[in-house]
Amino acid sequence: MRPVNLMLFTMLVFISCKSGEDKAPLPFLGNKALVNGVETPHKIRPFNYLNQDSMVTNNDSLADYVYIADFFFTSCPSICPRVMKQMLRLHDEFKNEPGVKLVSFTLDPKRDNVAKLALYASNLDVKSDKWLFLTGDKDFTLDLADDYFVAALEDPTAPGGFDHSGKIILVDKKGHVRSFCEGTEPETIPPFIKDVRTLLNEYKK
Repeated sequence: MRPVNLMLFTMLVFISCKSGEDKAPLPFLGNKALVNGVETPHKIRPFNYLNQDSMVTNNDSLADYVYIADFFFTSCPSICPRVMKQMLRLHDEFKNEPGVKLVSFTLDPKRDNVAKLALYASNLDVKSDKWLFLTGDKDFTLDLADDYFVAALEDPTAPGGFDHSGKIILVDKKGHVRSFCEGTEPETIPPFIKDVRTLLNEYKK
């Protein structure tokens, strides 16, 4: 085989392999659980919250969507503004994709009531049919964050009274965590966007 053809062959093999990787399904993240003797992927526990329109949001109401989740609070003086900037970036990327929603859980329901979240969403110029801001029981939410692999705890010495990580999580229609990125690291967003599209493609097959 002549050198130029060998180079072309090598490039084609690389592209083919890369294409195969792109089409591979996303993994199921987290430890598997035994349900009736059968191993099942990690799953988000059942929850019930109110969104910025005072409408109940739960696992069932999200079952027709893949969703992008984060944990925040409106008065957060530390990482939340940086994470929210990346969430807005994701909102703009998928605002015309009906199969995707964004879900933000407040860690501070005492201050982040429905009215406060409605104002927050209005200031961001986002709508509740795309981006849900949820408020509910504080202790339950701190526990729920574990299901999303987000570290969150109440800490009076932390800025704003809560210490939490800035992970942004991708969840499929059955409540399984399929990908994540770091909301404080903008360079992790493009691969995450690719993962969202890969997950959407799973439902188009």
